[in-house]
Amino acid sequence: MNRVINARITAQPKSLFDPMPEVYVTLEGGEEVLLFDYYPDEISFTAEEFVGLTLDECRHLKFVKDRNYLTS
Repeated sequence: MNRVINARITAQPKSLFDPMPEVYVTLEGGEEVLLFDYYPDEISFTAEEFVGLTLDECRHLKFVKDRNYLTS
């Protein structure tokens, strides 16, 4: 299974109508994939968190952070 070798997160919104940040990852084969966008007032990420993970593990990371936020 391909693992993430690099990740980037687009800019944080500066106003109400700016787009949400998106997480893009680059896989071992060189393919860049959009993973998801997220609400930065609820959860946050760093690019380093995704390196070495599979796509499923990356998506699970978002799920866990969402769940933790909703149950806090």
